[in-house]
Amino acid sequence: MKDYDNPDTEEAWCNEQHIIAKDYLQSQGLNHGRIGEWPAWHIAPYVSVWAIESNTQPESIGWWVISGDLPTDYISASDCVPPQHPRKAIRVFASRWLEVINAWRVGQEYENFNIKGNSSKDELAPLLSARAQLLIKWADDESLWSAV
Repeated sequence: MKDYDNPDTEEAWCNEQHIIAKDYLQSQGLNHGRIGEWPAWHIAPYVSVWAIESNTQPESIGWWVISGDLPTDYISASDCVPPQHPRKAIRVFASRWLEVINAWRVGQEYENFNIKGNSSKDELAPLLSARAQLLIKWADDESLWSAV
């Protein structure tokens, strides 16, 4: 078992997540600027949130990417204002995932949302719901945000 309280282990995990975020954005064909060198917020080895620079407005956040022990996903930063903050971004990810599950429950697709793999929506829904609920719990936990 890895010790994620060890700074070297944490850094290695964050570097791994950076690559995952970069590869994911490339696979999605998203036109963007720079990816933050370090997560805007993270709890290793569960979640990392990355600020992605806008391609049209350099030096400003255009996108957020989430990765870790949950689906890798991205959202527009315009969905997170105000404020431009990773805490708001994880709330938006969680809300979106819960909307996806609700659409699936009534037999509908959710526009522009795909999860790769062979799992069925019936298998994925409880997992996605659990991750969304955990994100909401973390967003509500003031102790996790004092340093951000």
